[in-house]
Amino acid sequence: MHLMTLYIGASNMERSEEPLTVNTPEIQHSAVPCHPSLENSTMENLNKQKETVFSLVQVKGTWKRKAGKNVKQGMKGRVSAAKIYESTSSSGTTWTVVTPITFTYTVTQTKNLLDPSNDTLLLGHIRDTEQLEAVRSSTKPLKRFIVMDEVVYNLYGSQVTDYLEARHVLYRILPLPTTEENKSMEMALKILEEVHQFGIDRRTEPIIAIGGGVCLDIVGLAASLYRRRTPYIRVPTTLLSYIDASVGAKTGVNFANCKNKLGTYIAPVAAFLDRSFIQTIPRRHISNGLAEMLKMALMKHRGLFELLETQGQFLLDSKFQSAMVLEDDRIDPASVSTRVAIETMLEELAPNLWEDDLDRLVDFGHLISPELEMKVLPALLHGEAVNIDMAYMVYVAREMGLLTEEEKFRIICCMLGLELPVWHQDCTFALVQKSLCDRLQHSGGLVRMPLPTGLGRAEIFNDTNEGALFRAYEKWCDELSTGSLR
Repeated sequence: MHLMTLYIGASNMERSEEPLTVNTPEIQHSAVPCHPSLENSTMENLNKQKETVFSLVQVKGTWKRKAGKNVKQGMKGRVSAAKIYESTSSSGTTWTVVTPITFTYTVTQTKNLLDPSNDTLLLGHIRDTEQLEAVRSSTKPLKRFIVMDEVVYNLYGSQVTDYLEARHVLYRILPLPTTEENKSMEMALKILEEVHQFGIDRRTEPIIAIGGGVCLDIVGLAASLYRRRTPYIRVPTTLLSYIDASVGAKTGVNFANCKNKLGTYIAPVAAFLDRSFIQTIPRRHISNGLAEMLKMALMKHRGLFELLETQGQFLLDSKFQSAMVLEDDRIDPASVSTRVAIETMLEELAPNLWEDDLDRLVDFGHLISPELEMKVLPALLHGEAVNIDMAYMVYVAREMGLLTEEEKFRIICCMLGLELPVWHQDCTFALVQKSLCDRLQHSGGLVRMPLPTGLGRAEIFNDTNEGALFRAYEKWCDELSTGSLR
């Protein structure tokens, strides 16, 4: 019996691991002996494939294949960007589908998000002007399902309620304890049960997540699962989520004691960033967010590093609220640092939203930290674990001759100035080895280690040897195990 294999693939997606198989009648072969050279020639001809490219055109609601890549000239109807490639050989037919998938989302810095006169929270995600005018002129009330971290709800729940009431919105607010310990599929399913009972339109009524990175991740995953993809909006309330979780496309929950083991790449329709939320978070959580900001500074932007180096204490003391007393945002450290952090993050994420390219500078600080963070949970915040990872990697970079001693000293001093931990007793060399071994498994057999090659520049390395890693580890422990430079 011969098998015909049907693959249906799409750009940014893997081909199916379990192809559809269809039985075809067995071909009867002649028993007459064949000369080897003739047999080889015959097999070559049989294995030659004929490929045809089809474009897809929709006329009166029906899609039809049209041979050829370029069919737009003189063609009536809607032409899709998708293509079907049909290949036929003696063994069967293969159809390969190439479907460009485009996600468009906005990241908007705003002020007074919860002021009833500001409609950004409800309508800021709508980019089509005609649709926006239609919604504004409609007498039908808007409907929104909102998930809030319960700590954020205690602080801002009444403001959110007043805002929705003033705008005559039909709403349901679900406060949840969205902590790292509770970041699970069970939490996502609880959200989905509540969404299902409330009932929302799958295209026009986005779910709104208001909270820190854990809240945004869980709600994003729930939305991506509900009816396969329901739009959602992110409103970050911590510094870390403001510059990191809110600007990307990743969603996720922890699984099998592994950080973000389950998740999707589904961007929000919009992220609305209001820095005023940061004034109510503890100082430690501001340091926590500064770690991710420092990551982008070390990888991509010397100016941002020098700003953190000189203005870090001011940012901590002012809780990123200095723009309220300074007229010119361009010289305000809070405005400049958040803008540059977001811009550099988007530069890295936008062309690689699905992580097709596994060489990612934004993985700096994320090679060892996931293992460490989960091991000591809840002792370390995410940014603290990231900074410990970065501190060790700075020593690796110095051991490899990528950084000077002065650069290493400046980086560690900056970390300490931002009140971030630079060493942890549970970050053993065995944990380092295990983390890098795991990295090899899920990064295509290469360690893909981002390392600074100066202040504000970096490269990806795959040739780090264990000897250099161990020497760096010994120096790291010797100099920083007291929590400060010796």
